[in-house]
Amino acid sequence: MTILKYQSGFGNSCATEALPGALPTGRNSPQNCPYGLYAEQLSGTAFTVPRAESRRSWLYRIRPAALQKAFAPYGGALAWTNQFGHGPVSPNRLRWNPLPMPGQPTDFIDGMHTWAGNGHCDDLSGVSINLYAANQSMQQRFFYNADAEMLIVPQEGRLRLATELGLIDLEPCEIAVIPRGVRLRVELPDASASGYMLENFGAALRLPELGPIGSNGLANARDFQIPVAWYEDIEGGFELVAKFTGGFWRTMLSHSPLDVVAWHGSNAPYKYDLRRFNTIGSISYDHPDPCIFTVLTSPSDTPGAANIDFAIFPPRILAMENTFRPPWFHRNIAGEFMGLIQGIYDAKADGFSPGGASLHNCMSPHGPDAQTFEKASAADLSKPDYIRNTMAFMFETRRVIRPTDAAMASATLQAGYDDAWAGLQKHFDPNKP
Repeated sequence: MTILKYQSGFGNSCATEALPGALPTGRNSPQNCPYGLYAEQLSGTAFTVPRAESRRSWLYRIRPAALQKAFAPYGGALAWTNQFGHGPVSPNRLRWNPLPMPGQPTDFIDGMHTWAGNGHCDDLSGVSINLYAANQSMQQRFFYNADAEMLIVPQEGRLRLATELGLIDLEPCEIAVIPRGVRLRVELPDASASGYMLENFGAALRLPELGPIGSNGLANARDFQIPVAWYEDIEGGFELVAKFTGGFWRTMLSHSPLDVVAWHGSNAPYKYDLRRFNTIGSISYDHPDPCIFTVLTSPSDTPGAANIDFAIFPPRILAMENTFRPPWFHRNIAGEFMGLIQGIYDAKADGFSPGGASLHNCMSPHGPDAQTFEKASAADLSKPDYIRNTMAFMFETRRVIRPTDAAMASATLQAGYDDAWAGLQKHFDPNKP
């Protein structure tokens, strides 16, 4: 059994080698690399971006990635698309039950279902929101995404991400981010796995600024884990599938592409345990805005309006007095796509199941259902409210989130979602201030 090791930190320039002396000393691309390796740079940002924004790594590998044949169209991944439509989008609030597990052997690539999105990879702006359901490891094949950085959010079942830069083991309540272009194989340690996957077409995800919070809180950089160097030196027939400009392509390799013996730099996959999030909230009255739950953000060209924010609603203690404690009724300029990893979301009594999803778009009113409202309105606020055993998340974006035709036609779409608010009663009495 391989024992996985990680390095700590977010955005660090790391250096790691699987064989002693595999990293050249003082040279990025020496005339001759140790062990007869090839030097190759993997750039995730333009060469001339400010130093703090740069994402690039030097890889020292057994064979260069250029050793491949021409691509041909790939006929799989039929439910994975970049087509979000161009006409008007319904303002209706939408909610889905979890995806069923496929009836035939299906791996991570072919088990991906695009549910919603906006923008396009050609514009380096926008997102694609996907659900996956797989029951088979990727066998003799690998994948890379040239369109987007991938944020993987497991809901049920573990994943092993065997990447060019090392191994990542992932379980529900953990996330992983795979930079554009990084080749990987997704293995299933359990019989099946399901969850969510965001494609980020815009600027690379990063930690949000903390402002007046100060130097500590939310997701701490030290809790992010970066894999150490690990490699395969295997020859044979291997399929490489690429996602490029929204299409899928395949070529054959004579070797495993996971042959990076050493690497250094800042462009690398990483994982984070959501249970380590340091939640910030009110201890007097009222609510901070939900952006206080942001784990990662992809900024846009408009300050303060993110291309995508990834926020979570973890276990926490609500202690504020004279306040309606659950999330309030609201209408937002942003689009909100929510998923539930485990437990019960505190603004919904029922109907929002782990593995399910909801979509509340720009200016579509939403908030607690009738049952939650009545319960919270009569709660004893002299005692703290402990929210336990839950983990929900939200993809929030400045653009309207367009559900795909497949999502709107899915049997998992709940027909009666509006009924969640149908029981809200009139309490107004002009004689009782």
